[in-house]
Amino acid sequence: MFISLWEFFYGHFFRFWMKWLLRQMTGKCELQRIFDTYVGAQRTHRIENSLTYSKNKVLQKATLVVQSEVDKCVEDIMKEKNINPEKDTSFKICMKACLLQISGYKQLYLDVESVRKRPYDSDNLQHEKLLLKLWNLLMPTKKLKARISKQWADIGFQGDDPKTDFRGMGILGLINLVYFSENYTSEAHQILSRSNHPKLGYSYAIVGINLTEMAYSLLKSEALKFHLYNFVPGIPTMEHFHQFYSFSEIELGQRLLKGAALHE
Repeated sequence: MFISLWEFFYGHFFRFWMKWLLRQMTGKCELQRIFDTYVGAQRTHRIENSLTYSKNKVLQKATLVVQSEVDKCVEDIMKEKNINPEKDTSFKICMKACLLQISGYKQLYLDVESVRKRPYDSDNLQHEKLLLKLWNLLMPTKKLKARISKQWADIGFQGDDPKTDFRGMGILGLINLVYFSENYTSEAHQILSRSNHPKLGYSYAIVGINLTEMAYSLLKSEALKFHLYNFVPGIPTMEHFHQFYSFSEIELGQRLLKGAALHE
């Protein structure tokens, strides 16, 4: 209860007067002070919070700006906060970078969600080609005898027809599996081999789809913000989402390897 009371009084009273006092003392607004003090993800995160909780409509709307209007939005913010571009030469560059990250994250979620909502369709030739590509990447020396086959269990699917295993992740799960297998082929082969461990084994493809669900949930809950704000200086894209998924696969593979070593 004490925390709730503090948040209420801070948001409705103390924050305004604290910002006013600091501006009188430093001659700089809160946004400028953040740029002077923080870097990386902390900087973008604090800028986003400052804009979100501002009572100024121009600043509030900045968190919802689309990428094509970022430049104009930065100009509006500078005008609203009376920031002289000649005295603070870095503000424009820093604010644009932050807004591109903020707007990019929101757009990335929309892009990922759009793909996730697309179910696997066996009548879609592109989906079928993608599925066969996964097989060929993971089992290059072994020919798939039939589209519906018990062979799919060799790469960790549960049923004879993999389309039944993608569940709530739709085509996104397959795209991630193919991306990892294509861009980290050696690692994918090693992890697939380790997944057949007699005691620590698991269904490779199914776990891969579960990792997609984990990455998607982190993105949706905004828990991926710090990671993307730190490692993507500009606009986060689907490529960055696939890379995060791939790092998760590699991390899992390393943990499996350590576990296997302990059991030997």
